[in-house]
Amino acid sequence: MRIAVVGGTGTLGRQVTCELSRRGHEVRVLSRSSAQFPIDLESGQGLASALAGCGAVVDTSSSARRARQVMVEGSARLLAAEQQAGVGHHVRISIVGCDQASLSIYRVQVDQEKVVAQGPVPWTIVRATQFHELVDLIFAATARTRVLPAATFPMQPVAAADVARVLADTVESDPRGNRITVAGPQLTSLRELARSWLTVTGRSAVLLPVPVPGNLGRALRSGSLTASDADVTGTITFADWLAGPEHIFDSPS
Repeated sequence: MRIAVVGGTGTLGRQVTCELSRRGHEVRVLSRSSAQFPIDLESGQGLASALAGCGAVVDTSSSARRARQVMVEGSARLLAAEQQAGVGHHVRISIVGCDQASLSIYRVQVDQEKVVAQGPVPWTIVRATQFHELVDLIFAATARTRVLPAATFPMQPVAAADVARVLADTVESDPRGNRITVAGPQLTSLRELARSWLTVTGRSAVLLPVPVPGNLGRALRSGSLTASDADVTGTITFADWLAGPEHIFDSPS
């Protein structure tokens, strides 16, 4: 099957592309920086030609600066182009707890889910917990100040590779018209993740408790970022991912 991976040059998009290619699919990588299929979700430029002949789409696109324009308005453009191209299945990555935690990016994610669910193309949404890659990025950035955030609210991070396999399984299946959840194999806390990170990387830093006030804090403490009843549970723990070949870190100074 010919499958378009939107946002295919990002961390998750690359993993999905590799997984689908390994399974024998013809994969088109769609993004602003794609060499063969450059697209612009804000304008719709390039979508028609990039989607021609595609039977399914996996959308992993995101934007930190123009999230609503890319993820919500862009999804509407993408779905309209998919309908014109005869795409039969739209699979979108989303976030566990996005409808509970009051972060701006989560509100955008909820609105994007609505666009997908109300759109013209049969769909499945895969909600995942936080990626190991994101936790690592946060720790690497804050470790430069010799401090790591060490809140005690529960977390259940998952490897992007595990999520990529779920996305590949999903796009190979019939559209469900509902949501699938995928979570990591270990229910832990940011503090415990920070300790693992320090042990594996050999860094030195102070663990700093970070209180999160208000509605967001209550949601996090209640476990909104976790999914104990996830439809799919990943296999790679954070410590194993850190010690594996996917993780690259600088030597401690």
